[in-house]
Amino acid sequence: MTPPVGQPSRAALRALARRDPALGRLLKDVGPFPGIGGPRTADSHFHALARSIIYQQLAGRAAKTIHDRVRRLGPGRRFPTPPEVLRLSERRLRAAGLSKGKHRAIVGLARAVEDRTLPLRSIARLEDEVIIERLTRLHGIGTWTAEMFLMFRLGRLDVMPAGDLGVREGIRVLDRLAERPTPARVLERAEPWRPLRSVATWCLYRAADRAKSPSARSRAEAEEAGADDVAA
Repeated sequence: MTPPVGQPSRAALRALARRDPALGRLLKDVGPFPGIGGPRTADSHFHALARSIIYQQLAGRAAKTIHDRVRRLGPGRRFPTPPEVLRLSERRLRAAGLSKGKHRAIVGLARAVEDRTLPLRSIARLEDEVIIERLTRLHGIGTWTAEMFLMFRLGRLDVMPAGDLGVREGIRVLDRLAERPTPARVLERAEPWRPLRSVATWCLYRAADRAKSPSARSRAEAEEAGADDVAA
């Protein structure tokens, strides 16, 4: 059985607030929780992953320019499908602005989808840990990108990206710490938040945003960053 997705019940949110009153106050302050997952900025699972690769380590405007150029290489208005990407020459993809590493990553992703090494059509049936393991086998996809895919594409409700700068900054703000906690400490702190750690993550992004720390990663930045995977 796969984990619950999308929108937790009100009872589950109330139980989360009781388990951690500090987080409960934050959730009440920044809520209501909008739910997570769904198409949003991507046509497909493949597009969502390719978009994450394109946006890694680039400012949002520059990344969007490259992404839109790659989109226009397809025959229609949607982002090119895996077989369409594989039919494109390296010259055309690189001319759109992809670095050598990102070209390799996106073509490798397309090939894995086509040969069913990565079963994207059925991936939502798999457990979180299995999805992370399958995705991180591929060049250009690290743990952080896989976690973002789980939360914001598949809508998984119990993901905790412990190394994420925005999460660490959010906990610093939540607990009024002098410094950001380590990823190991984040995982310890997040135990009371099970099985809704993605909800807590969303709240922590909001707390980091409100603190206006220049180094904090907001939800919007989280979709467009991904500095753990492919060099620009």
